[in-house]
Amino acid sequence: MKQHNRDVSILLHISEHCERIQKSLDRFGSDFDTFKNDNDLRDSVSMNLLQIGELSKKLSDKFISTTQSEMNWRAIIGMRNLFAHDYGSMDIERIWETAVNDIPNLLDFCKKQIN
Repeated sequence: MKQHNRDVSILLHISEHCERIQKSLDRFGSDFDTFKNDNDLRDSVSMNLLQIGELSKKLSDKFISTTQSEMNWRAIIGMRNLFAHDYGSMDIERIWETAVNDIPNLLDFCKKQIN
């Protein structure tokens, strides 16, 4: 598979995880108090963020370097590393802000890149 096609495939999977986060927020409630107090919602969002970070690590170096001004891949991968290695210290407010503010932007970015 050509690298461009591989990157597009990865972006499709990232988009799916972004959509899952948005569906979870729609289903359970999209306010911080609900998020803070609902373990299932928090776990759903967190697992999808972890998957987004894991997939982002698989993007080609060329793609990452040419899009880094539009998307902070380092931060995305860094959050994945925190989930994977130090989940207990995760900042719930930061996870919430990522889900509400950053995920819609990431989804838009992915859709533009795919088209």
